[in-house]
Amino acid sequence: MHDFDQIFTESKKITPGGVHSPVRSFGGLERPPIFFEKASGEKLTDMNGQDYIDLCCSFGPLLLGHRDPDVQEAVEGIIKKVWSLGACENYSLELAKWITTEVPWLDKIRFVSSGTEAVMSALRLARGVTNRPYILKFDGCYHGHVDSMLVKSGSGLAGLAESSSAGVSETVASETLIAKLDSEQEVQDLFDKYADKIAAVIIEPLPANYGLLKQRPELLHFLRKITKENNSLLIFDEVISGFRVSLGGMAEKLDIVPDLVTYGKIIGGGFPVGAFAGKAEYMDMLAPTGPVYQAGTLSANPVSMVAGLATLKKIKSTNAIKVAERSCTAFTETINELFKKSKMPFSCIQASSLFFITQKTEEEEIRRPDQLKANHQEFFKKVYPHILNKYIYLAPAAYEVGFISSKITIAMAENIAKDIYNAFEQVYNEEK
Repeated sequence: MHDFDQIFTESKKITPGGVHSPVRSFGGLERPPIFFEKASGEKLTDMNGQDYIDLCCSFGPLLLGHRDPDVQEAVEGIIKKVWSLGACENYSLELAKWITTEVPWLDKIRFVSSGTEAVMSALRLARGVTNRPYILKFDGCYHGHVDSMLVKSGSGLAGLAESSSAGVSETVASETLIAKLDSEQEVQDLFDKYADKIAAVIIEPLPANYGLLKQRPELLHFLRKITKENNSLLIFDEVISGFRVSLGGMAEKLDIVPDLVTYGKIIGGGFPVGAFAGKAEYMDMLAPTGPVYQAGTLSANPVSMVAGLATLKKIKSTNAIKVAERSCTAFTETINELFKKSKMPFSCIQASSLFFITQKTEEEEIRRPDQLKANHQEFFKKVYPHILNKYIYLAPAAYEVGFISSKITIAMAENIAKDIYNAFEQVYNEEK
């Protein structure tokens, strides 16, 4: 049997914190991370051969589950031909044509290697198009580890920002404006003050990195209106929601056409990928046709391109978005009914095939981080080990959302809901 404590101790000797992304570290859970060895369908298998139902799905991209056989066949085919080129190839053209056909408001797309890189490039492009310095973002939205996006609301006047990471200079932070989610007035106030300096407004149209904070459509339509009125760009960060809530993402569901959109995760079928896309008049400002520089040796890696195209085609042909959504609805309805019957103060929020379990608040809808209960994280730390004991794997962090893949049947979803409810019930009763 492999000792995960020992493996983690070895990892920490040669890797900061023993991990390559902080959320994997099981921080505050008083146990080492699980080290996984393989995965298939809806299951993860650890190094000791134990299977877990995966409700993390690599933080979203695995809508078809792990190693879908058709995607795997496509990947095995391409790696017999090529791994990496750093040169022109046809594979990215095929994926680009498919995406811009399915999302008809997209004129042009450029592939990169991660969602963070996509956001970084889209922000640079927005500044280049408008020749303005400021980006307006929302407290509670995450846009990768781009310096200017690693900021939080300052303690002074509304709109000022301060860095939320060491290494982010005050100068960089000062070019980011912050508004609260669910507040048209804060956005209006910032435009009243800085209209001629705001290059773009960026938002997750379905914020899913600080819980699941579903926004009113009215707010998002307001953002489209005010950016147009002030010659600023509207950027939708659909790294999580793109091709998972619908083929056209939240932009399609809301009937809003942003100026630029960022994608990641799913368009590579789980392989490293990102993209930003939008109107030709803006995208053509990129080098080599325009003055905004962006480049990447591994951009449009052939393996990611082929895997992404196979994934997206199968998502469409199998109606996987609706299949996963129906299972997520069964999960949500089952666990919420159990919470209601037992009068436990918890609720599961759902958006398509995403879910988030939190303690009930006085508000009917949770749309901002400050509406979440102050002890949410502490309760999560107590309940998470019990969920693991049911052999269910959620992201090991309190504010991450869960994902349902199309490999989870309705019956499976209902049983998973009962198991997670039992874990909540055990901890809740222990604390009474």
